[in-house]
Amino acid sequence: MKTRFYTMTVLAGVFALGMLASCGGGQSSDNTTATDTTKKVEAAQAAPDMVLGEKIFTTKCVACHMADGKGVKAAFPPLAGSDYLLTDKVRAVAQALNGSQMEIVVNGEKYNGLMPQQVGTREEAVAVINYVLNNFGNNGGTVSLEDVKDVVIEPRK
Repeated sequence: MKTRFYTMTVLAGVFALGMLASCGGGQSSDNTTATDTTKKVEAAQAAPDMVLGEKIFTTKCVACHMADGKGVKAAFPPLAGSDYLLTDKVRAVAQALNGSQMEIVVNGEKYNGLMPQQVGTREEAVAVINYVLNNFGNNGGTVSLEDVKDVVIEPRK
């Protein structure tokens, strides 16, 4: 019985070491350049709410705007490379916070769908917009709580 216990313990240890070694020793296996990494670090430092923004995006926004941020043509507008988003960050925060029912034009395409309210606070809206502004190939900078202090929070519908 002891021999089996020790054998299993050794096998578990070997497995764990193998998993650690497979991480690549800190080398990146993707095509991310040092410049890309630096930009992401700078963006995260400028807006420490990126983790919250990613969580909100992956739980609420991804269903329509897709994991790659490209949306669904004629139904849900893209966030990746979106001229509409990058033109007015405060408007983007207001729409995440309050939803939108107006027709919009994104990259030359009309979208006329309903976007329900996604978040309940300015902090959450800023977090998710900052996440989107700095992902999906966007290099959109950030928006601050000070920038959106005058955005009216409409009652939930």
